[in-house]
Amino acid sequence: MTTDPLIPDARRTEGVHPDYADLDRLDIPELVRVLADDQTGAVEAVRAAAPAIARAVEAALPRLERGGRLVYVGAGTSGRLGVLDATELTPTFSWPVARAVPLIAGGNRAIREAVEGAEDNRESGAADVLAVNVGPDDVLIAIAASGTTPYVLGAVDAARRVGALTIGLSNNPDTPLLSAVECPVLLDTGPEVISGSTRLKAGTAQKIALNTFSSAVMVRLGKVYGNLMVDVRATNAKLEGRAVHLVRHATGAGEVAAHEVLKECGGSVKIAIVKLLLGVSAAEATARLEAHNGHARAALERQ
Repeated sequence: MTTDPLIPDARRTEGVHPDYADLDRLDIPELVRVLADDQTGAVEAVRAAAPAIARAVEAALPRLERGGRLVYVGAGTSGRLGVLDATELTPTFSWPVARAVPLIAGGNRAIREAVEGAEDNRESGAADVLAVNVGPDDVLIAIAASGTTPYVLGAVDAARRVGALTIGLSNNPDTPLLSAVECPVLLDTGPEVISGSTRLKAGTAQKIALNTFSSAVMVRLGKVYGNLMVDVRATNAKLEGRAVHLVRHATGAGEVAAHEVLKECGGSVKIAIVKLLLGVSAAEATARLEAHNGHARAALERQ
């Protein structure tokens, strides 16, 4: 009896890693070392993609400065990573919740459990984009390790039709996703230690790339002064303590003074810093920041 030869999958993330055929025989210390060491490939992939990520940041900024939104779209692990990045922008940078929109195949239920078949529905991806009224000032970040996910490709098609900027993250070269978007970002992580499990270094590379992209965007939008997180939203005791620390670090103020000025400034680290360094009222500090689109350095330097 003959069998058909196995046709290799062209997607590198679906390949069987040649070095780990005996993975299940390794003792625990060696197994952990192998799994941890393979993650370094994620960092290398993002470093190689740095120029492409920079181009995406440059393309996104004008739209976001006009009030556009960041819209993340993905399925499975990729979709959950998009949800994570979108969610963390608000407490970290006071980015409005309404301007970070995560879309995941299968809806909110898919954040915690697999929704079978959802990622295969191209029309659903397009419909989800249209449902949140994506427009020409918005930035769509499409994430798919395979680069072939129909839900994601449908979302990209719909976003391009309405004039939104499209950015694509894929872990395979020459994929439909990278061809479909205006700003392609290849994160070439290759085969996984556990074959096909892109929650491993492919997912890690996506997380690093999303962190890098969104953090760079927020820095350029004035959400950071020096390397201080001056738009942090103090929503709990830990963050209130961080706000006091940031004001003290930037201005040299004592702890009591930092607490008092933060109260005067409604908890805004950025306003407190400008007020203390320029010796002006909270209202004047606010006005200076507004005149410079929220950029603390510009407000302090252009008096």
